[in-house]
Amino acid sequence: MKHESFLSAIDGNFAWELVEAYEHQQREAPADANRGAEMIAERLRAQGLPVVMHKPRLFLSLPKSASVEVDGKTMFAKTPAFSRPAPQGVTGPMVFVPASKREFVRYAAPVTADYAGKIIVTEGISLPMVLSEMEAMGALAVIAVNPGERIHWGTASTIWGTPEMEDVARLPKIPSAAVNRTDGVALIAAAKAGKTVTVRTELEVGWFEQNLPVVEIPGAVEPDRFVFLHGHYDSWREGVGDNGTGNACMLEIARALWQKRGELRRSVRLAWWPAHSTGRYGGSSWYLDAHAFDLVDRCVIQMNCDSPGCKDATSYENIAMMPEVVKAVTGIVERVTGQTPKAKRPNRSSDYSFYNLGLTGAFMASSMMPKALVESRGWHHVGGCGGNIAWHTEDDRIDICDKGVLEKDIALYLEAVVTFANAEVLPIDWRDGVKEINDAVARYAAVKDAGVDLSDVVTASRGLAEKIAALHGKIESGAVGARKANDALMALSRALVPLNYARGGRFRQDPAVTLPPAPALSIAEDIAGLPDDLKGFARTNLLRGRNEALAAIRQASGVVDAALA
Repeated sequence: MKHESFLSAIDGNFAWELVEAYEHQQREAPADANRGAEMIAERLRAQGLPVVMHKPRLFLSLPKSASVEVDGKTMFAKTPAFSRPAPQGVTGPMVFVPASKREFVRYAAPVTADYAGKIIVTEGISLPMVLSEMEAMGALAVIAVNPGERIHWGTASTIWGTPEMEDVARLPKIPSAAVNRTDGVALIAAAKAGKTVTVRTELEVGWFEQNLPVVEIPGAVEPDRFVFLHGHYDSWREGVGDNGTGNACMLEIARALWQKRGELRRSVRLAWWPAHSTGRYGGSSWYLDAHAFDLVDRCVIQMNCDSPGCKDATSYENIAMMPEVVKAVTGIVERVTGQTPKAKRPNRSSDYSFYNLGLTGAFMASSMMPKALVESRGWHHVGGCGGNIAWHTEDDRIDICDKGVLEKDIALYLEAVVTFANAEVLPIDWRDGVKEINDAVARYAAVKDAGVDLSDVVTASRGLAEKIAALHGKIESGAVGARKANDALMALSRALVPLNYARGGRFRQDPAVTLPPAPALSIAEDIAGLPDDLKGFARTNLLRGRNEALAAIRQASGVVDAALA
């Protein structure tokens, strides 16, 4: 049943007022972004909520201008964040590489490509991995031809959050720019003719103090545990649909929960992130760095709120959720929207900075335009603004937003938050989570000529699945009490979420690249296609990944043993 007591408290007008205010407030430049955060904090404080305003110094890359010049014609362009500044221009011969012909593999550059000393013209929107690999092959610059008439802002870096010392070498060393489709057609023709092009990019790069507002509504029964709802407030220009509507959604949820705080079992924490766009998730990753053990000890689930409330976004067909919460989140979406979503494995985006730490997660975007409607308009796919191609462009203004859709999305997120905050036993089912891990482990173990025996991982993961099934049986029968059950479910997340989503250390950030299940072992599928002189290195990766997987499974097994004792 829906939590009607909470849902009846929703005031769509309160949320919409922030949307209207953000129509006139850019949140891209650091000072503008800080003002955007203050606007959130002012509204929270006016409702009586205590706000903690953190002020981290974050590493940002702020695109200023760009151009592409060929045959005496200067084309308007946009440069992505973290592109190398080249205000004087980089000039060289062009080569066109269509998206279908990019010959990249994960660990080795193709031997057939000759991009050294060339400026690559290719197709796409945001291409940090393509840029990285073309840079490694000696390209001078990369120009992306966007699929529409508006150029989308984006990022060129594969580094997640503020770089560590070891990451600095991975910052892009070549400039990149994007042009629209009309100019791109002419540019592709010039590239096929082998003509010369000049690319100019201007960016401001440095450290900036950014506001990061956080509120916590205390639970009445278990205030030491919290549900974590978060989303970014910075944007490209006004960014009303991405993510002004998300900020308004969270603002109204905070107000409604504060009004009903006596009915909350657990606490709810909300955080609004800076540096999502120009810092490559710098705000959320800083918050993790500064509050890691608080999150480890107290957070029951993290949920991201990005681009709700956009016009014609009536489909809830695809919702991001980790497998251990598929049953719970599916039920939430059905209760609020009447639609049954397909579970989508969360990717590496939307401020999901918490994989390595081991936080179970759900939601990125929520409502989207139906696929048939997008296709009928001749639009290309984008991930935000409900699928509207105004995403990451100057057109992301209030006219692409819809108050009615926003109110439904507020109800969806509020229902999700309250479901996890008020359930006596957390609705996390690790039988489903460990199944995804087991399926992946079995697939990697079956790869011929991988060169590392993974049978011990298969045996261990199957044994863990049996233990987890026994644990859930005891929880459902009441033989394991609620507090002990919740302790175990959270501890299983700390062990198994990193196993299923991360490669790096617990307090590190993997690159901004989506990984397959059980990624420490996934290199098994790449070994056969590698040159012989690289296979030994890859097998070393796999051998170490095997040890990491076994360690995580041992950790999880110990959690279950303790809960069943």
